[in-house]
Amino acid sequence: MSALQHQRIAELCEQFRLDRIASEWPALAQQAIDNASSLGDFLEQLLKLESDSRDERRRQTLLRLSGLPVVKTLEQFDFKFASGAPRAQIQELASLAFIERKENVVFLGPSGVGKSHLAGALAYRCAMAGLSTRFITAADMMLQLVAAHRQGELKGYLNRIIHKPRLLVIDEIGYLPFGKEEANLFFQVVARRYESGSLILTSNLPFTQWSSTFGMMKH
Repeated sequence: MSALQHQRIAELCEQFRLDRIASEWPALAQQAIDNASSLGDFLEQLLKLESDSRDERRRQTLLRLSGLPVVKTLEQFDFKFASGAPRAQIQELASLAFIERKENVVFLGPSGVGKSHLAGALAYRCAMAGLSTRFITAADMMLQLVAAHRQGELKGYLNRIIHKPRLLVIDEIGYLPFGKEEANLFFQVVARRYESGSLILTSNLPFTQWSSTFGMMKH
C-alpha cells in the first residue's frame, strides 16, 4: 500500500472521526494478512474496535458529568461492617432494573454505615452502563435551586439537572433543615422526577423525623 493511500485513509478517518480506526487499522491489516483473515472479518474487527472506543468515551463523559466526588464500587462495600445492609436487595439494585422501571430507592441509617457509598456506587454503575446520572448533596442542590429560582432560571435548572438524568442521587437529606422556600423547591424536584426517572435519596433520619427537615412546611 502506498504512502499516498495511507494518507487518504487517515484523512477519511479524520473526516468521519474514526479516531480508533485511524490508529489501529495498519496493525490489524497486517494481522489479517498474516492470519489469512477474510475482508469481512477484518472490517468487523475494525468497526467493533471503533464501537468499543466510542462506548468507553461515552462512559467517561457520563462519569465526568455525574458530579460523583469519588469513585466507589459495590465490590468495595464492606457488608460485614455494615451488617444492616440487605445484600440480596443491593445485588438486585446492582442490575439497574429499577432504573428501567423508574423506581426510587431510599437509604436510611446513622452516619458512617455506608449510605453514600452505596448510592455513589449505584450512580457509578449507572454511568458505566451508559446511562446518564447525577449525584449531588441535598445542601448543594438547595443552594443551586434557590439561586436558579431567584435568577429566574428555575425551569432550565430543573430540566437540565433534575429531569434529564436517568438516575438522580440526592445525598445527605436531613443534615441541614430546609426553610419554606427550600422545602417548596425540594418538592418540585420530587414532582419533576415522579414517573420520569429514578431517584435515590440518603438520609441519617428515619422517615418519622423527616418533618423536622421540612418543619416549615407544617400547617
